[in-house]
Amino acid sequence: MKVWARIRKLSIPQLWHLSVVFLKHPLLILPTINATKQTFIICNELYGIEHQKSNKANAFRHALWNVLICQNSMKWLKNKQKSVFWAQKITDLYEKVTQNELLDEAMDLHNNSIGRICFLNFLSQNEEETINYLQEKAKNAQKVNNLEDFIKFRTQLTYLSE
Repeated sequence: MKVWARIRKLSIPQLWHLSVVFLKHPLLILPTINATKQTFIICNELYGIEHQKSNKANAFRHALWNVLICQNSMKWLKNKQKSVFWAQKITDLYEKVTQNELLDEAMDLHNNSIGRICFLNFLSQNEEETINYLQEKAKNAQKVNNLEDFIKFRTQLTYLSE
């Protein structure tokens, strides 16, 4: 699903909540939107529409989204920890307001976290290296069936269905 289509489906209170966060950090609006667009362009090229399901491609997309938000916001924040905190704040909020099924939301939050860890561990990598690394992680992603599985696979990308 396209980002703007998903945002248009949000209720007024959900939109308000997102707007307040962005209004508190206006310099991070553009880097976040650009990271989101960039993520969808890359995922569409690599996976077509497959990344819109709860599969390995989706796990890759969530991790990449967080890496790119961190990278883009770091240009303004000049601090890797602050950029990670921003990525977590905005992606956690997005997951909260979109109200997916519990297991889908847990999977997205888990894969978002893996992306932020990847950013911290491979700060000096260029975009191509990061994409290759995340694609390898996605190939080795673990299928989860319940919430307890996320603890078992805490350092690996996860997915729900093939």
